[in-house]
Amino acid sequence: MSFIQDFKAFAMKGNVIDMAVGVIIGGAFGKIVSSLVNDIIMPVVGLLTGGVNFTELKATLHDAVLDPTTQEVVKEAVTLNYGMFIQNVVDFLIIAFSIFVALRVMMKFKKKEAEAPAPAPAPSNEEVLLTEIRDLLKQQNK
Repeated sequence: MSFIQDFKAFAMKGNVIDMAVGVIIGGAFGKIVSSLVNDIIMPVVGLLTGGVNFTELKATLHDAVLDPTTQEVVKEAVTLNYGMFIQNVVDFLIIAFSIFVALRVMMKFKKKEAEAPAPAPAPSNEEVLLTEIRDLLKQQNK
């Protein structure tokens, strides 16, 4: 029973829950950024480069081997898919830039919170008593 209690204590810690929320939001954010790259940015880049679809760029290292009688592929072609690499680099750069901008905005908010002056602490009982004594002494000297 102690194993289950230990696991429950571990799973209910704030850090674990925060991390789980971060992973879920990160996954959703990754899908949004991937859609931004694939559906908006890369078509424009492809248009600017003459209609090139980066995911289809590849270098053939060895052609496919066909059966001479049936023309069926006996051995697949060996290709170096550098277009997918370019696509993934662009994805990474945009995700990294997006996270950088989001963190920068969050840090500005935190900085503003830190710069806000803290309210003055309430005077201690001794200070209140000394202030009352001072005021009484002033009234007597008048």
